[in-house]
Amino acid sequence: MTGWWSSSTEVEVPRGRRIAGTVRPPSSKSLTHRALALALLGRQPTVVVRPLEAEDTNLFLAALRALEFRVETFANGIAIEPPKVLPSTADLFCGNAGTMFRLVAAIAATLPGRYRIDGVERLRERPIHPLTGALQRLGVRIEFEKSEGHAPLIVEGGRLEGGSVELDASASSQYVSALLLAGQRATSPLEISAPALVSGPYVDLTVGMIERFGGRVEARGGNRWISHPSDLRPTEVEIEADFSAAAYPAAAAAITGGEVRIDAVAGTSRQGDRRFFDLLQAMGATVTWTATGAIVAGGRHGSAGSAGSGLHAITADLSDIPDQVPTLAALAPFARGTTRIENVAHLRVKESDRLAAMTSELRRVGAEVEELAGGLVIPGIWAESPPPDSPVAVEAHGDHRIAMAMALVGLRRPGVGIQDPRCVGKSYPDFWRDLARLCGDAE
Repeated sequence: MTGWWSSSTEVEVPRGRRIAGTVRPPSSKSLTHRALALALLGRQPTVVVRPLEAEDTNLFLAALRALEFRVETFANGIAIEPPKVLPSTADLFCGNAGTMFRLVAAIAATLPGRYRIDGVERLRERPIHPLTGALQRLGVRIEFEKSEGHAPLIVEGGRLEGGSVELDASASSQYVSALLLAGQRATSPLEISAPALVSGPYVDLTVGMIERFGGRVEARGGNRWISHPSDLRPTEVEIEADFSAAAYPAAAAAITGGEVRIDAVAGTSRQGDRRFFDLLQAMGATVTWTATGAIVAGGRHGSAGSAGSGLHAITADLSDIPDQVPTLAALAPFARGTTRIENVAHLRVKESDRLAAMTSELRRVGAEVEELAGGLVIPGIWAESPPPDSPVAVEAHGDHRIAMAMALVGLRRPGVGIQDPRCVGKSYPDFWRDLARLCGDAE
């Protein structure tokens, strides 16, 4: 079947629909990465049930195969079998998967070999020096082929000393997560201190997954942890649905005055992006948690394309859930008042500079945006008056979250075409088809 959602070059989002239906988001990218990292780290047979099948996680599976792990797929998951002996050298390609890049760089320090880690040009621009500096202080030999603190790099693995290390996690909590994982194979307990930390809930996800594999992390408070060397055991782990992905159908219901049932998400989840549902409620949407998921309904405002969204503006510190900055920014022009998004300077080193990208694309469709060093200020100019209706093509900047966020805008602003729509395959391969179903256009 083909439709507006199936183009590989530009998707024009249908405007004027009131979103309705049921969707099951893909499995968590963050949790899938951590499960694969622990399979690599533990070098024990592992079964991952309901992993995310997307570009980023496929890159991690390819790295496991490069290290001679056997990866077999079955109906609902994958079975991972380690080799008897790891290869002494390997090239590990991370694409633009920043999570994988950082986790693998630290884990390579525990593996007995020499490993080259690289990615696409954008990944080479993304910093890793807080992590590599900490590893070097712990005795790990790291070579940089081009630029200090950036890919491509070569890690001489085999022995990671324990001890104490402090690092700057103001750009990414993944530096902490990477060291917590690697510490499970250190020669002695590894104490990690991160005085400046963003996206703290992702560290909690890492600790939880380590514990599911039989490892031990001691939280000391004040952004301090001790990762204790552990005998990681074979395990079967099921990956829960991704709140980062679930935010898009939830926001679509809110912006169109529709109603969406989102299956397989739990209000008790430790995923940080679960908080986005609280933000939707603060803006005026209704969120109802059930035994099987969540129901999100937007405020009624006549037809889905008419002026007035039923939403109102908020001020939000999104330092802990930066992936939701584009999502909230997409809602802001339709919310009464002025939305302020704060403390997210670290978004400038994601798959794109997401602050600059959302500013550029929202302005392209006619919205008003003030771009700050660490945030956005967006007045709700379309809360009471209709948006323009001239056709406009927006750029995704190679970033899945920009593409999906601007699709939300297109549900209310006529004539929005999303270029490079396939970039959503990084985390949500079925996004366009799911959106089409909620629009009533696909089975």
